Amino acid sequence: MIPEIPPQLMAALADAPLAALMLWMMHMLRRELQARPEAPPVAPTVAPPVAFPVPHPGPSRDELVDFKLEVARTYVPLSLIRDLDSRLSLQLLRIEEKLDEVSRTATTATAIAGQAMPNCKMGFGARADAESSR
Repeated sequence: MIPEIPPQLMAALADAPLAALMLWMMHMLRRELQARPEAPPVAPTVAPPVAFPVPHPGPSRDELVDFKLEVARTYVPLSLIRDLDSRLSLQLLRIEEKLDEVSRTATTATAIAGQAMPNCKMGFGARADAESSR
């Protein structure tokens, strides 16, 4: 006859090997760290207090942009760049059309609800009209 074992005890018994493995790994890690030779102590240097963060030395944003352009020109065929540009442009046009459609739908819903619409154009089409009139 098999005794009735509570589910919590069954779960604990199932987790025991994993817990033992983790303890063994921690023990081995501590032994390895203790076996490493220590680095000689470094004398602390006193730095003057700084009111703002000091920027890290390295390439500036403009230098990185120039480098990316140079890599694109040097290593990527022009046909691939043009293909990527056309695909991105088509995707942006699709997004613009969807946003204009949502804007028209919102305007229609507002008109049907009988609320007063603000006296302004919405969507990317309105922005394009404003930029072309400049």
